[in-house]
Amino acid sequence: MSATRALLTLACLVAPALGATYAQTDSYQGSDFLSGFTHEAIADPTHGRVNYVDQATAVAQNLTYASGDTLILRADDTTVLSASDPGRSSVRLQSNNVYSNHVTVWNIRHMPQGCGTWPAVWEYGQDWPNQGEIDILEGVNDHATDQATLHTTSGCTVGGTRTMTGTSVGDNCDVNATGNSGCGVTSNDASSYGPAFNAAGGGFYAMERSDAGVKVWFWSRNSGAIPSDVLGGATSVDTDNWGTPFADFPSASCDMASHFGPHNIVINLTFCGDWAGAVFAADGCPGDCTTYVDENPSAFTNAYFDVAWLKVYQ
Repeated sequence: MSATRALLTLACLVAPALGATYAQTDSYQGSDFLSGFTHEAIADPTHGRVNYVDQATAVAQNLTYASGDTLILRADDTTVLSASDPGRSSVRLQSNNVYSNHVTVWNIRHMPQGCGTWPAVWEYGQDWPNQGEIDILEGVNDHATDQATLHTTSGCTVGGTRTMTGTSVGDNCDVNATGNSGCGVTSNDASSYGPAFNAAGGGFYAMERSDAGVKVWFWSRNSGAIPSDVLGGATSVDTDNWGTPFADFPSASCDMASHFGPHNIVINLTFCGDWAGAVFAADGCPGDCTTYVDENPSAFTNAYFDVAWLKVYQ
């Protein structure tokens, strides 16, 4: 009997760690982003009309500004480009740390808006697509609402029973089977993206990755339903108290361990490319995307992120 009681006691001690409570392990605010993230001056994998610059250049050109509780990431909005230029200068930041099962909470006051823009907050494994990708905040051309998406290798689908408020736009997450579109869910909250997001003063995005799958939540700044641990950036969070996510990607037919590895967190702004360029006219934008981005720098005055903080929990 004593051995049984000991096992039961051990189970009780272990159980909370297996639940939905996570402890804060990293906090990024203001200049923390300059030391905890790297500005990647790389060719855009999505073939955008963009010139990603390094940190020194970004700071010198005021494309990155970090102070106090403010991180500004923006695109150049003064230069008229020629066809021979590499693209509109912008930024792509990637975390130095990597994360497996974890929760992220983003407090964002403003996001890039305008025709031609393609902003994203996301994470991925370096051995892409074998280690997977999770898109948390993404959209193009002020197009409707946010879309959260998984990108994986074959054998990962997310059909069946899903508890979420958003709308599925694909169940097969395999990049090779879907032309890299993966399995997405669009939010039904009009304030989750673009001008409406900014008009409300932004809001909070949260993502939980666990053995049970991936969930993504959004709360507008003026929502009365923001959980207290999210609103305050608490030292621990309980995702069971966050209500129904707008995106639910259960692991029932997508084994997390074999499709997702350690992830770097990324926040970036590109233009045109594989998505924004492809639907530029359909989204009501004038002319062709590349010409618009080249010739209208003032159109990107509002193409910036204003991030209050990012908290990571494990």
